Amino acid sequence: MSDPERPTAKDMVDQTLPYPAKQSDMAVLPQTSLTNYKAAGKLAGKRAIITGADSGIGRAVAIAFALEGAKVAIVYNENDGDAQETRRMVEDRGGTSHVIKADVRSKQACEDAVADTVQAFGGLDILVNNAAFQKAQEGGLLDITEAQLRRSFETNIFGYIFMAQAVLPHLKAGDAIVNTGSIVGMTGEPLLIDYCATKGAIHAFTRALALSLGTQKIRVNCVVPGPVWTPNIPGTMPESEVETFGHEVALARPGQPEELAPAYVLLASDDGSFMTGSLVQVTGGKLSTDS
Repeated sequence: MSDPERPTAKDMVDQTLPYPAKQSDMAVLPQTSLTNYKAAGKLAGKRAIITGADSGIGRAVAIAFALEGAKVAIVYNENDGDAQETRRMVEDRGGTSHVIKADVRSKQACEDAVADTVQAFGGLDILVNNAAFQKAQEGGLLDITEAQLRRSFETNIFGYIFMAQAVLPHLKAGDAIVNTGSIVGMTGEPLLIDYCATKGAIHAFTRALALSLGTQKIRVNCVVPGPVWTPNIPGTMPESEVETFGHEVALARPGQPEELAPAYVLLASDDGSFMTGSLVQVTGGKLSTDS
């Protein structure tokens, strides 16, 4: 899909949704179908587990991986309907999926999800850590409750570590872990102080784990999105921010989940065989001095 067909900030509406927002309830739906994606069998025979795969970036990655030949485990927490829609979209494109409801804040839940995937697929080659929690606080630091702080860190970094611990015994040379970071983990964002802190932690975790697993030839990388139109935006941001979401980047629009998916394919496939510890920015021109 060419750029002029992508929704711009002007197309966004003053919509807020209760958290966790359902993609199916959004007035302007994210583009997650990869209708024009040209697959090349880059993940043929691979088995992947993707957290937060019910909607947004996770859904687009699940579809892209399936198109490239991978079996995909769709891990999600609350929105049953969205998860089943992801399953339908994967299978309608000829893919194989397995749906798992799990809260990644629980180490046991992560271990169970991985064991379920291994049993269903006969093994595991790729982990995509993508589940995320955010909640904007216009009042700043003092409005962040202990409960919010714990949920942010337990979802966004504890969950990533728990999942990596659970999959590691099943991974071998040539396999991959791909984390989802964020440009705000580099630049900061006053409405999302705790979320920014977790994303910075994910970036550091990626680099440290890449060094740790390098001798085993298991690659660990991170996609760093800029503003991307997902259910988290109307579900967690003030209306004024929703209306102008993405206006600040060079391309003057939010990214779409399907525009992020090819970066995950690169990092999970042999095309990224000499990439580990990388933070791959896909931001529409919202630049960071960090690398």
